[in-house]
Amino acid sequence: MLRLPADLGRAALSRFREAACLPLAEGRESTGRRCASERGSAVVEFILLSLLLMVPVVYFIVTIGQIQGGSFAVVGAADQAAKVYVMQKDNSQGRLAAEQAALLTLADYGHSAERAFVDVACDRGDCLSAGAAVTVTVKLTVPLPMLPFGDTLNLDAANLSASATQIVGRFR
Repeated sequence: MLRLPADLGRAALSRFREAACLPLAEGRESTGRRCASERGSAVVEFILLSLLLMVPVVYFIVTIGQIQGGSFAVVGAADQAAKVYVMQKDNSQGRLAAEQAALLTLADYGHSAERAFVDVACDRGDCLSAGAAVTVTVKLTVPLPMLPFGDTLNLDAANLSASATQIVGRFR
């Protein structure tokens, strides 16, 4: 028997309705057994897949936020340490004050002093002579967030560093 395109369309529609567990048209009965057993599984699959996909995405966003906060902290610490250093009377007080300023700035951003390193360098022998350039470099290790054994395993998200240079003024 020759089938017309309309007959093919109706046959395809009835197969789709049966596969999608929709009521069939024209009074035909569906099998119903397979459809009843799969009722509610879409919600479970959605929750499972959303958890599997969303948890890593949220963790990635939190980690990127920690790295960004650490970069702000390092830049601010280096800038403040260089400014404090050039205001001191002698080199030993300058180094001590610069380290304290850098560590205080890092603490304001929530980073511990154990993960930071402060280095002071000058372009001359006498760092506090007029016109001398003082460069402070601050290095910080940012740990991975929310890890229970992150400190013992030494799992770090990033190693950040920043430098700031200040010129010692002629009139102090």
